[in-house]
Amino acid sequence: MILLITPYAKSRDWAVGLEQATREPIRVATTLRDATAQLRAHEYLAVVIDQSLLEAEPDEGEIVLQHVGTAIPVYINFAICGMERVVRELRAALHRRKREVVLARQGAERELRNEFKGTLTALLLSCEMALQLPTLHIAAETKMRAVYELAQEMRTKLEGSTL
Repeated sequence: MILLITPYAKSRDWAVGLEQATREPIRVATTLRDATAQLRAHEYLAVVIDQSLLEAEPDEGEIVLQHVGTAIPVYINFAICGMERVVRELRAALHRRKREVVLARQGAERELRNEFKGTLTALLLSCEMALQLPTLHIAAETKMRAVYELAQEMRTKLEGSTL
């Protein structure tokens, strides 16, 4: 969902055009106060903000920007831009956002994988050391071997996965 913030009377026409071009639902806010309320109530992919509103009400504009969250802000001067340029800017911003999300996810997966590998290595070493104890009770040895095998299985899955 995309939030369009503009006071222009043709905001509904803009919303229809942007919705057709992006295939994303568009919500319209005609004031910065309304925009803040909508940003608090919903999560958006992008927020298209009319620059004239930000210049006219910088304090309210700052409040809006604090509530944007993970949405990517797109600043447009609707007085001089046509639909084609707005669509191009919005598509580029959505593409950037998608790429940033993918990169962030990959980084988080890599970090998680590295953390798991260290823990699994420690678990496997501890199991191996415990299994070498000559006084280890048979029942404990059986359970320790089961833990060791599960840890080995996890390591194999972790090495073969994209997580």
